[in-house]
Amino acid sequence: MARHPWVAAADEGTRWGVQLVLGDDGLGVIRERARLIESLGYDGFFIFDHPALQSDNWLCLSAVSSVTERVRLGSFVNCVTYRHPAMVARYAADLDNLSGGRLVLGLGIGWLKPEFEAFDLDYATAAVRYRQLEEALEIIPGVWGPEKFSYAGEQWRVESLKIAPPPVQQPRPPIVIGGSGEQRTLALVARHADACNVNQVENTPEGMRDILGVEGVRRKLEALRGHCEAIGRPYDEILRTHFTIKLVIGKTDAHAVEKLEAILASPSTSPGTRRSHRSAFVVGSVETAAAHYRAIRELGIQYFVVQIDASEVETLELLMSEVAPRVG
Repeated sequence: MARHPWVAAADEGTRWGVQLVLGDDGLGVIRERARLIESLGYDGFFIFDHPALQSDNWLCLSAVSSVTERVRLGSFVNCVTYRHPAMVARYAADLDNLSGGRLVLGLGIGWLKPEFEAFDLDYATAAVRYRQLEEALEIIPGVWGPEKFSYAGEQWRVESLKIAPPPVQQPRPPIVIGGSGEQRTLALVARHADACNVNQVENTPEGMRDILGVEGVRRKLEALRGHCEAIGRPYDEILRTHFTIKLVIGKTDAHAVEKLEAILASPSTSPGTRRSHRSAFVVGSVETAAAHYRAIRELGIQYFVVQIDASEVETLELLMSEVAPRVG
């Protein structure tokens, strides 16, 4: 598997992407925020895939593609169970064409049980959902190929399908597999993906907490390197990305906390935010945020994806104008 051009661009320096939390009013500002994000120099504009809680990511990204020219588009990440992989391949190819080759395809096994139940989808065991992801990683590139593709798996079937027009990007759009599981997820990254998406947050009885600290990121990357070595794949073929579930930056640490309290006063459409302990958030001044991300970058992370509320224009601006230059 050759190094994808989007991965190779890591040689030019650290890049940043925003996963924008729309909230109930976000559709009214999504085009405006997308243009702002592009103008500020972000590499990626992302919308999460939680259709029970927020507007559909594929429709939102299609709208954004018409008002932007450079910024990458995608979701960190799409739940493979919510749509047949062949339909994901159809949406992905169309968005890649509409955007002129800017799609980043994120995939994951999903985790929000009430959302599965809301759409009458089976919340299978993790083992089954991993198998669904494995099969999707065969089907999606397969139906993008030059010939009709058939596949009969344990979870999914495809019969003589060829997606046309295919994606603009060749040999394919970059594929990101989200999650920090050291045994299963990162092994799939090594075998199938162009990028990982890790964090140091772990589930505890109190919710998602940062109990691992920066060293947790080191452990994840070491696991990924080991999986690459086991199959003979160069480690640098994979873009090493890191996810922040909520970022709030203020003029001072106290100002950032004040803004966070105002945000948390209203229910969030981000299910990760809802279930997370505050230790999973990055909240503080420019200096505080820069120190946090510098420590992670020094471990080998090349790309940061940060989740920011659509109302937080100040955070969007400070991150690129003040924090990113301090991170390097």
